[in-house]
Amino acid sequence: MDEIIYKAAVWALPLIFAITLHEAAHAYVARFFGDPTAYLLGRVSLNPIRHIDLLGTIVIPAALFLLKSPFIFGYAKPVPVRFDNLRNPRPHSAMVALAGPAANLLMAVAWTLFNLVCLAAGLRNPLLIEMASGGVLINLALFAFNLFPLPPLDGGRILLGLLPVKMALPFSRLERYGFFIVLALLYLNVLNYWMVPLVRAGAWFIRFVFYPVSLFIPFIRL
Repeated sequence: MDEIIYKAAVWALPLIFAITLHEAAHAYVARFFGDPTAYLLGRVSLNPIRHIDLLGTIVIPAALFLLKSPFIFGYAKPVPVRFDNLRNPRPHSAMVALAGPAANLLMAVAWTLFNLVCLAAGLRNPLLIEMASGGVLINLALFAFNLFPLPPLDGGRILLGLLPVKMALPFSRLERYGFFIVLALLYLNVLNYWMVPLVRAGAWFIRFVFYPVSLFIPFIRL
């Protein structure tokens, strides 16, 4: 039981931050490009309560964790976007979709910086170090997962915004089955072939950003 509580403490805060900033980024960029729908609903917010879905964010991931599932799956409240309000709907919808994964990549950088600051200050508390490592891993995983090119994931919406209209329309029809396709791909571990290279690319990017610092401070293991 103590081990479960410890793991929950390590992973809960990074996960809440990851979900909150991911969704807030979608809402902020939508407002920036002309759609205030999510803003008016209070979704441009760092308050996690505004983004958490009881079933998708808490119940399902917790159940999978306690059952020692080979994969953890969850979701937040979708950010409502009226694409017809965007100044240039197709490219701007792609930018709105891209904002979430981009926020996760930036948060992975931020957690790495937190780790380096702790080490530089001599704060070698295992909880803090593991939390920083968890924050990097969670955000790189969300970055890679959400970029998978299948609607309703962000990667699918980015592709919809970039494809010619004749190709985008039939592709958009996959969205009604997207949730079940993603679950099947997760269960069969097929998504690993997509996620692992992207997670490694994100880790390489972080190493590149912090390379000068890493010459003087032991670098976080990614």
